[in-house]
Amino acid sequence: MRSLLLAVSLFGLVAQLLAQKQVEEPGLEVCFKKRGLEGCFVVLDPRTETLHVYNPKRAEERFLPASTFKIPMALIGLDTGAVRDVDEVIPYGGTKEWMKEWERDMNLKEAMKLSNVAIFHQVAKRIGLERLKTHLTAFKYGNEQTGEDIGRRFWLEGPMEISALGQVDFLRRLTAGELPLKKETLEAVKVLTFYETKADAVIYGKTGWSGTKGDQIGWWVGWVDKGGRSYPFALNARIPSMEDAKKRIPTALECLEVLGIW
Repeated sequence: MRSLLLAVSLFGLVAQLLAQKQVEEPGLEVCFKKRGLEGCFVVLDPRTETLHVYNPKRAEERFLPASTFKIPMALIGLDTGAVRDVDEVIPYGGTKEWMKEWERDMNLKEAMKLSNVAIFHQVAKRIGLERLKTHLTAFKYGNEQTGEDIGRRFWLEGPMEISALGQVDFLRRLTAGELPLKKETLEAVKVLTFYETKADAVIYGKTGWSGTKGDQIGWWVGWVDKGGRSYPFALNARIPSMEDAKKRIPTALECLEVLGIW
């Protein structure tokens, strides 16, 4: 029954995306190749409801969301009151972490900036499995799979997966106000994900990197607010090294520049 529901959910997402015009952008290949990256890029132009896609085959493939899942996690945590606000200091739980700087208490603003897995794991525990499942179903986020153990970091280890097209669809609905969230929740998450301002545009984003399941993959997902409209985007790439991880944001920014969005 669960498999059937997931199939229906996936069909609904595909139907939604097919309702939007898709334009393949092979010219964006240079943005990846000059940096030695293999990946895909998707951005939705709301003016024409057109999806601009580089490497559509990869854009349809689901991967671990890694730390990009901190966007929906923050939304759920703040909207349910599991976290009071972006300034509440959250205990990290005393666990030994991959990065030493994660081993301390901090608020959501600092935790998002440092991509602190320990803090967001505590947020997940505060929310609880049932509320997470309910919201992810309402969000139609990826395969909506959390597993049954809140002690596992399912966004890094599985079974949670999402495609680049799925990321863009989620962010489109978020920025369009179509998700069942308070308006102030979106404004708070803008504070958490703010990246840069340029002329008349503002860009928000969150990186992700995971090598727990198969190849190491990296993300940068977010949206550009420009001219009263939001342009959701997602970059996904193979990231075999820390040096490659540094290339995610510059690659995505160049793709947006080539398309005249940034």
